Amino acid sequence: MRMLLRQQSACLQFLTALLMLTAMFLLSVVTRAKNKDWQHDRLKLLTQAKPLQYSTMAPPHTRHPLEVVYPYDYQFLLNEPDKCKKAPFLVLLIITEARDTVSRNAIRKTWGNESYFPAVPIIRLFLTGKDPIFTASVQDTLQEESNTFQDIIQQDFLDTYNNLTLKTLMGIQWVNQYCPNTSYVMKVDSDTFFNIDYLVHGLLRPELPVRERYISGFIVANTGPLRSKAYKWYVPKEIYPNDTYPPYCSGVGYVFSGDMAKRIYDVAQGLKVINMEDVFLGICLYELKIKITKPPPNIFNGHRIDYNKCRFKNLIFVHHYTPQELLQIWPDFQTTTACS
Repeated sequence: MRMLLRQQSACLQFLTALLMLTAMFLLSVVTRAKNKDWQHDRLKLLTQAKPLQYSTMAPPHTRHPLEVVYPYDYQFLLNEPDKCKKAPFLVLLIITEARDTVSRNAIRKTWGNESYFPAVPIIRLFLTGKDPIFTASVQDTLQEESNTFQDIIQQDFLDTYNNLTLKTLMGIQWVNQYCPNTSYVMKVDSDTFFNIDYLVHGLLRPELPVRERYISGFIVANTGPLRSKAYKWYVPKEIYPNDTYPPYCSGVGYVFSGDMAKRIYDVAQGLKVINMEDVFLGICLYELKIKITKPPPNIFNGHRIDYNKCRFKNLIFVHHYTPQELLQIWPDFQTTTACS
């Protein structure tokens, strides 16, 4: 009798386990299906059948103030069309404000000095728009600066925070139009400490074949638009109606292969541009079905880290460094003293 009870108990346990495994399998199938539907439903990109001319768009008084006017035939006010006569290994697209001569000069004397990297051809370009307040005086100064250094690219949109997307698209357009044979492109903000040597020799490595369909940076995922006007990154539903963003690289800095310039520029012509530059790039990648390459840990730092030479030798950039700080720490960073 006891033997029979033990057999019945074992049989019952087996059936229970089998039912649990079956339920878990069915749940995983349903979950995957729901996730697929969720991704599809949450990311309904607003596309245009064809690029609209400015004259066919809503007049300014009916557009949302955060709406980015694109595509539009913005004109180059400052350009360097002959900067890329020979195919460089790396083009630096540095985001800067028109009036911020101090940051540009600090970068030219530190990490943006092309002569520090004689073995690898690098091109430095500062991207800017028109100063929205002191337009004429700033433009005169900027023109003189451009004549001296020949490293400024400018189009005739207003240089505002909400036009950062236009600034980045201008840089991508420039690469696509004037430097399509570059191996790589790095977009970076001006208020960063940037270790080009580690980017080139630690991550990209010129001795290896050039990658294609490649982009890497600090990956931001599982986020969505902030709907409160109190936030700097406020995005209203009129601009972006979805509740989630696709994965994207933090806008402080990211690197991509040269072939990506044409891919991104072309796909952007048929998308509704939003005022969040890095998010918009993520939308372009989603449309292109290109996955962001996960970088080694802690090499793209969107937050500030106190300077330490040995630590900074093994990363690509650190955010929130002033021009004065760059000039102060750069001589020490350039020394060849061994790290303990």
